[in-house]
Amino acid sequence: MDPRVRPLPPEEWDDFTKANPYNVFATLARHPGLYRAWLRFGGALLDGTLPARDRELAILRTAYHAGSAYEWAHHARLGREAGLTDVEIESVRQLDALWPVEDRLVLQVADDLHYAGDLTDATWAALCDRYDEVGRIELVMLVAHYGMLALVLRTLRVEIEE
Repeated sequence: MDPRVRPLPPEEWDDFTKANPYNVFATLARHPGLYRAWLRFGGALLDGTLPARDRELAILRTAYHAGSAYEWAHHARLGREAGLTDVEIESVRQLDALWPVEDRLVLQVADDLHYAGDLTDATWAALCDRYDEVGRIELVMLVAHYGMLALVLRTLRVEIEE
């Protein structure tokens, strides 16, 4: 499918996009005000307080639920950089896969938010045992953000880079 919004041509890229030549950035840069605000927000989530492994597990499960090949492709790479194995990354797509309790909790957060738009009391209680208040807020916002981004990527038909 052709993109509904074409990425900016390279001669119009800002310094960030030149350093990160991905279609998600070159496409969203067509709305400069939102793009700059989104980069700050997305950057805050990527550089937040959550361990990188937890962050990437949550994003990958969200990408899986949303059917976002674009998010999956990019965050499978980032997941490997965060220490996830190829087997673990593929297991994110298997809802009945066995995981250590810490990983299972992160995946459960993404599952609960996908299926119910809320966390069960049991999931929330487990989050309270594992993360401080900042971490709990951040994990919920991370999953919500990547769900929103998947919708935008799909609707605008942003293509995965060659």
